[in-house]
Amino acid sequence: MGAPTEQTWPEPSDRVKELIRRAAEFASNAPEEWVTALQDATLTGVILSPIASDPTLAELVRNSDTAVMLHWAAHNLAQPGRRVPPNIDSADALAVARDLVRRGLDLHGIDTYRKGLNTAWTLWMNVCFELTDDPAELRELLAVTWASMSTYVDDTIDAITIRMAGEREQLTTGTNADRLAAVSLILEGAPITRPRAEQQLGYRLTGPHTAAVIWTTGTVGDLDAAAHALARRAGTPRPLTVVASASALWLWLPGTVDLDSGDLARELADHPEVRVAIGRPGEDLDGFRRSHLDAGTTQRLMARLRTRRRVARYEDIALISLVTSDTGKADEFVRDTLGELMDADQETRETVAAYVDEQFNTSRTAERLYTHRNTVIRRLTRADELLPRPLADNPTGVAVALDVLRWLGPDGPA
Repeated sequence: MGAPTEQTWPEPSDRVKELIRRAAEFASNAPEEWVTALQDATLTGVILSPIASDPTLAELVRNSDTAVMLHWAAHNLAQPGRRVPPNIDSADALAVARDLVRRGLDLHGIDTYRKGLNTAWTLWMNVCFELTDDPAELRELLAVTWASMSTYVDDTIDAITIRMAGEREQLTTGTNADRLAAVSLILEGAPITRPRAEQQLGYRLTGPHTAAVIWTTGTVGDLDAAAHALARRAGTPRPLTVVASASALWLWLPGTVDLDSGDLARELADHPEVRVAIGRPGEDLDGFRRSHLDAGTTQRLMARLRTRRRVARYEDIALISLVTSDTGKADEFVRDTLGELMDADQETRETVAAYVDEQFNTSRTAERLYTHRNTVIRRLTRADELLPRPLADNPTGVAVALDVLRWLGPDGPA
């Protein structure tokens, strides 16, 4: 037997309507712990690991699922206990449908709504138990809202499934679909011949390649601008570009490209929502694959650390990835190694890092920082006063701790 229609939907009592309004008012302005619990639960489990491992897609799915449940709460605030129409016309819902189809993960994506329902219902019950201890009221309150919430999620899944079918029809034809299919086969190590792959990609797979992942929380125009800037910096007029999702591009530059992440970040100053992760150059098919995997590793680290850095190369994060695999231990290492230098002014910390990079040469350090040698000496003296151990006794540890601080700390470069 299906869910009741709008015409046959049971009408809750006035008292229960009031309880639903009070609970929905709380849920509509949910505390941060609620949002975190809902988002953390959304992508748990082996089935959803392909989505959870992609930072851009994972964030989009989490935000969309949270918005779906907040829509239910807002509707119950206005019309307590009624059947809630699915809200799938938002930009987030459309982007999720498109991205899951592009990645071939549309069936996996449906599970996120079930996960969200289970967690949202547990949180909702906790509020209901705080509102009344009358058994009859509580029984009706839970029965009415469970019918409303579970039916709403079922209706949302049905609507999203229909939307995905339309997106699948659109996205499985055309040039980008062919390129994405060929790239996916290469990345998976599937037996696709070089000539066939090159024909579908319009890109030579011999020689060196440098891969990048570009993603944004802004517009498609931001992605295009970043791709053009990257190609221009590399001196490559015809990179291979594949639309991986509504908010991400995969890009390959032919040749061994040595890009300065700081210069590229400055060039993208007008597109603050864009992030770029760049892999190590590699040769032929294996290099094409490995460079992309490097870029993906860099992207995941940037997302995990929530760094303010907008551009990073694999070379920038190789050591940081190891040191910060346990963020609690990383924080402890930074505090123990830097001591009071951790809270010193940024100029002093930058001087210490540059001094180590320049192999303890004060003149080169001064030249690098565009400052006077005596200023460098004063800052280094101040740093030794703040460090638990003199810099000369632990230069490598201090340099690594400062690098971690640049990635994790509030003063990290934009």
